[in-house]
Amino acid sequence: MAAPRWDQVQRVPTYELVIERIEEQLVSGALGPGDRLPPERELASMLGASRQAVREALRVLQAQGVVRSQQGTGSDSGTVIVPAPARALSRLLKMHLAVSSFPAEDLTGARVMLERTSAASAAERHSPADLARLREALAAMDADLPREEFNPLDTAFHVAIAESGGNRLVSELTAAIRESLRGALLDGMRAEEDWPGLRAQLRREHRGILDAIEAGEAVQAAERMEAHIRAFHRRLP
Repeated sequence: MAAPRWDQVQRVPTYELVIERIEEQLVSGALGPGDRLPPERELASMLGASRQAVREALRVLQAQGVVRSQQGTGSDSGTVIVPAPARALSRLLKMHLAVSSFPAEDLTGARVMLERTSAASAAERHSPADLARLREALAAMDADLPREEFNPLDTAFHVAIAESGGNRLVSELTAAIRESLRGALLDGMRAEEDWPGLRAQLRREHRGILDAIEAGEAVQAAERMEAHIRAFHRRLP
């Protein structure tokens, strides 16, 4: 078997190697939120890379919401590791969904797996504050709202259930997926000519989920959540 020609070997850009080295430090715990990275010149020397590669790697990490860079000489200057908020995760997931063209059934299945768990956990461990937040989110949807105003409130209700379940990662993934599907969900609402009728149906389904959560009925909450998601996803284009 002939050896591959060097010009046929896929080369990894140097800045990606720098990102991998920083990722290794994050995964191992050597770096964490609030930690400050060394200055660009020092970091390049430590990683055996050019300053240009380090600069590009930091630019990518900042766009991903992993680091915050600020020039200057004050206490806030330099590059700091920051907690990746749901907004950053949502942005990345939204872009990947846009270019990956996942089948509709995969998106439905992902939501069902996450939100069944969240609904069941919320039923088992909700606090009075959690219930108050869920009632408030539900009450906000009682007005005769157009689709464009109802949709974000719908998202807020589902995310509030995920947060009530007590698993931060699940709640952030739920928020990310809901945000990435915002346009598709709105299109599903627009496809229904009888919007007042659909809006009333969604309210009833939301109320049924909340009733099961308040009653501590984990199985029923999970089943109602799955039925609600699957019923609406059948409307998606």
